Amino acid sequence: MSIPSLQMQKETKAVLAARESITHQRKGIRALLPFLGPAFVACVAYIDPGNYATNIQSGSEFGYKLLWVVVLANLMAMLIQNMSGKLGIATGKNLPELCREYCPKWLSYVMWAFSEVAAMATDIAEFLGATLGLNLLFHIPMLMATLLTGVTTYLILTLERFGFRPLEKFIAAFVVVIAACYVVETVWAKPDVGQIAYHSLVPWLGSNDSVLLAVGVIGATVMPHAVYLHSSLTQNRVVPRNDAERRSIFRFHTKEVIIAMSLAGLINLSMMFMAASVFHQSGRTQIADISSAYQTLTPLLGAASAAVFLVSLLASGISSSAVGTMAGQVIMQGFVGFTIPLWLRRVITMLPTVVIVALGMDPTHTLVISQVVLSLVLPMPIIALIYFTRRRDIMGVLVNKRVVTVTATICAVVILSLNVLLLYLSFGGTLPF
Repeated sequence: MSIPSLQMQKETKAVLAARESITHQRKGIRALLPFLGPAFVACVAYIDPGNYATNIQSGSEFGYKLLWVVVLANLMAMLIQNMSGKLGIATGKNLPELCREYCPKWLSYVMWAFSEVAAMATDIAEFLGATLGLNLLFHIPMLMATLLTGVTTYLILTLERFGFRPLEKFIAAFVVVIAACYVVETVWAKPDVGQIAYHSLVPWLGSNDSVLLAVGVIGATVMPHAVYLHSSLTQNRVVPRNDAERRSIFRFHTKEVIIAMSLAGLINLSMMFMAASVFHQSGRTQIADISSAYQTLTPLLGAASAAVFLVSLLASGISSSAVGTMAGQVIMQGFVGFTIPLWLRRVITMLPTVVIVALGMDPTHTLVISQVVLSLVLPMPIIALIYFTRRRDIMGVLVNKRVVTVTATICAVVILSLNVLLLYLSFGGTLPF
C-alpha cells in the first residue's frame, strides 16, 4: 500500500474520532484532540518574524508600557479567528469563495488584488525572519539562506498531499518549539511580574513613535491572510451532517481557538517583556532590529540565550512562511477561481525577499513596514467576515449572536481608526503629547 493511501486511512481515523467526540463516545481531552489543528496552523501567523521586529522594538524603546496593545490585539484576533473558522463550518465554503459568490465581480477582483499584496507583505516578513535566523545561527550567507528557506518551506507544504493531519502536526510542533524557547528566555530574563500585570491591563500612548509601533503591533498580530485561511481549514475537515453536529463541531472549534490563540498571545507578550527586561532596563532603548537584539543578548544573557532566541526565530520564519503560502493559494482560488502550482507560488512570493536581500536593504526596517502594510489591508477581510457571519441565510444555526457582531464591529472600528491615525502621522501630523 502506498504512503498516501496509508495516510488517508489515518485521516479517515481522525474524522471518525471526531465523530465519536460529537456523539459523546469520547470524553475530556480525548474528545478535543481530533479537533486540534486548524487554529494552531492559523496561530502561526500571529507569532511570525514581523512580531519579533515590532515587539522587540516596542519593548526596548518603551519597556513594558505597550504590553496592553499585545493583549488587545490578541483578544481581537481570538474573536476574529473563531468567526472565520465558524464560517467554514457553517457554510462548507471559505471567506474568499463567499466574497466571489456574493460580491460584484469587480469588487472580488479588487479584494483579491489587495489580499495578494497583504500576502506578499506577510511573506517578506516571514522569509526575512527565517533568513536572518539561518544567517545568524549558522553563518550562512543571506542570499543562500533565502534560497534554503524557500526550499524548506516548499518541502513542508508537500506534506499536504498526505492529508490534513501531517501538516497540522508539523506546524503545531513548530509552535511548541517557539513556546519552549520563550519559556527558557523568560527564566533567563527575569522580567518584573508586577510591571507585566499592570501594563497588560492599563493602556498608554505617550508619543507619535509609540502610536506608530502600536499600529505595527496590531498589524503584526491580527493577520489578513490568517482570517482568509482559517475558514478554508475548517470548511471540509469534519463535515457536519445536521445542525446539531454543526453546533457541536463549533463548540470544539472554539475551545481549540482559545487554546491556540492564548498560546500565541503569551508568546507575543514574552517577546515584548523580554525586550523590556533585558534591553530597556539596561539602557539599550534603541534595539530596533533583530540582528542587534541577537548581538546584545550575547553579552547580557550569554551565548546560549542568543542561540535559543535564533532557534525560535528560525522556527517562526519557516512555519509562518509555509502557512502564508497556503493562504495565498486559498486567496487566489477563492476570489478569482483559479490557482497556480505550489512551486510557482513559492517562487513568486519569495522574489521580493530575494531582491531585498540582494540590494542589502535593512531587514528589520522592512519587517516593520510590512506590518504597517498588513494593518492597512486588514479591515477588508474583517468587514467581509462580519457581513457574512451575521447573515442567517448564510450561517444558519451558527449565525452570530448580536453581542458577537457588535464586538466584532467595535474591533473593526478600532483597527480602522488606528489606520487613519497612522496615515495622519505618516503625512507629518502630530499628536498633542
